[in-house]
This record gives sequence, C-alpha cells and structure tokens, in this order.
Amino acid sequence: MSKKPLNIGLVGYGFMGRTHTNGYKRVADFFPDLSYTPVLKAVCGRSEEKTKAFAEQWGYESYETDWEKLIARDDIDAIDVCTPNDTHSPISIAAAKAGKMILCEKPVSRTTAEGEEMVDAVEKAGVPNTVWYNYRRLPAVSLAKQIIDSGKLGTIYHYRANFLQDWTINAELPQGGAGLWRLDAAAAGSGVTGDLLAHCIDTAIWLNGGISDVSAMTETFVKERMHQLTGKMEKVNIDDACAFMCHFANGSLGLFESTRYARGHKALYTLEINGADASLRWDLHDLNRLEMYDHADDGPQRGWKSIHVTDGDHPYMSHWWVPGLSIGYEHSFVHQVADFLKSLEEGKPCEPTFKSALETAKVCDAVLESGKTRQWINV
Repeated sequence: MSKKPLNIGLVGYGFMGRTHTNGYKRVADFFPDLSYTPVLKAVCGRSEEKTKAFAEQWGYESYETDWEKLIARDDIDAIDVCTPNDTHSPISIAAAKAGKMILCEKPVSRTTAEGEEMVDAVEKAGVPNTVWYNYRRLPAVSLAKQIIDSGKLGTIYHYRANFLQDWTINAELPQGGAGLWRLDAAAAGSGVTGDLLAHCIDTAIWLNGGISDVSAMTETFVKERMHQLTGKMEKVNIDDACAFMCHFANGSLGLFESTRYARGHKALYTLEINGADASLRWDLHDLNRLEMYDHADDGPQRGWKSIHVTDGDHPYMSHWWVPGLSIGYEHSFVHQVADFLKSLEEGKPCEPTFKSALETAKVCDAVLESGKTRQWINV
C-alpha cells in the first residue's frame, strides 16, 4: 500500500520529546495498514549542541533552534509541541495560522483563557489537532471505557483517583530553568494540579463525563526556593499537593489527590469507579491489569477478579504480541500516533482535541481557585 508521508516538526527534545518520537518511529511497524506514515523531518530546541545530538540519535533529518523558523518551513506538515507549558499557546497559535496540524503535550495550556485562544486558533484554521493525554491509550484503561459505556456498572456513584510522587522532597532543590521548570509557576502555570491531576481529570471526564463543581485544598510545603535563572531565593507559587472533591454531571461523587511529597512513590496513578452493579479499578504500576467486581456473579464466586489485558480482542492488543505478553508505558504514545493518523484517514477529530482538553483546563482552574478561596467553585 502506498503511504502518505506526514512530515513532523518536533519542538522540544526532553523526556516527552523522546516518548513522542518513539511513537512516530514504531507506529508503522505495528500498525502497517495506516495510509499515513510519520517522517522525522526536523527537531527544534534552544541549544544547538543538544538539538543536533538529539536529531542524530533519534533520526531527524534536520534541526532548528528557532521554533518560528520551523513553523515557516514548507516541508513541515505537523508541529509537535513538547515544550514547557508557557510556550504551548504561542507555538500552537502560530502553527495553526501557518496551516500546520498540531499535536500538543498536556496540559493544553496554563489557564482556561490561554486554552480558549488556542481552540479559537485551530478552529479558525481548520487544522487537525490533539493533546497527548496518553493514559487513555493504555489497553486496560480503554477496556474500562468499553465496560463503562456498555452500562455494565449501572448507575455510577463514586470515582476516585490519585497520582503520587516524591521527587521534590528536598528544600535545597531549586526552581525554574532546564529540568525544573515544573516548579516555576510562570512556566508551568501550576504544580501538581496541571502536571499530575490533569491526567487524572482527563481520564475521569473520558470515563465518567463532565465535572460540575469542585472543593479543593492545596499546599506549598517549601515556600521559597532558589531560582536557577536568577540565582536568587524566590517565592514558590506552584502547588506541591492538592486534594479535591467534586460532583460529576451524572450525579456521582469524585475524590482526587495528588502530591510530590508522598515518600516512596515515584508515579503511583490509580483510579477506581463504583457503580450499582459493578466496580472497576486500575493501577499504573500494573498497567496491563484491570480489576473488576461484578455483583451479578454467583454469590459463592462473587469477588474482585483480575483481567490481564493482553488478548487480541482487548483494545490495541491485536497489534502487539501473543496473549499473556505485556506492553508498557511507551506503547500508549504509539497508540496515540496511530489514532491520530487514522483520524486523518477518516477525516474525524482525534480525541482529546484542544476543545476537549479545554474542559480539563477549566476543572484545573476551578480547583486552584477553590484552593485559594476555600469555597465550592462551579466549573
């Protein structure tokens, strides 16, 4: 089958740049029926030395040190935004005006207002766009979506999720600059709310529908840190921890928690959803397994069961190995690339689009506002 090239211009060469690039490199091997194939045309970064090294290691044909020059190139079809959050908006808006497709790392924006400008830009330009909320594409989470949509759980009563880390438990850790921009509110927008809870919120909205209001508490445990760019001690304005309650539009209750101060946890992301007839739960540390309790089971055999999500009839798994053999975190990005390319074939949106991801941004803003005011905030 003749393939249509999709020339990728990647902005950013860090951790997320590697995960996205790996997705582009592997998708044709495991999704051979797609009519589009990514071409690693150019990567862009501020350091010429590091950008050139990344291009050589990962197989990009060329590199740039100015994202505006990258966007202006006629040989670039799609811009992949893997930069700190404060540049998502200007890069995406410029790319949309240039008629480029856009794949933007999450969160779509630092604020709802920024996100609205981005949505307006891509809709006016009519360019395909998506946001990399990759956890939707893990087969066990996708299977949970299928089970929930089937009505198997009955009326939903509860949804709870947490995302726990411990990497900032060090008062001497600086903020800002390369590698630590997530601790600088000017670059990140917020702390764990936009970085970690955004993942939980996106998955929750996808699985359980919209969130109508929130009541949150936030905390910054280390109030001042040295800023790498200024060399001065400066106030820390990001949230180190956040917990919030919410009401979903379907009447169910939500409970969310995230922190970077949970000693012993590197990336503990769990979710559970309870319905009248059945419940589901999932843990990123055992990402190929979905647990389910079905009250319809016979009494003596009723209990939590474990579904090893590796069979060919499970989401995405027919493209990988034989049943029983697992896949990993990196495969979720391959799946998102495959879904984006398929959406181009079909002329359909690749969810979450900028517009869909804006719903998560609205919830994050409401959570942060509630944390400040200690009041219930409507989304």
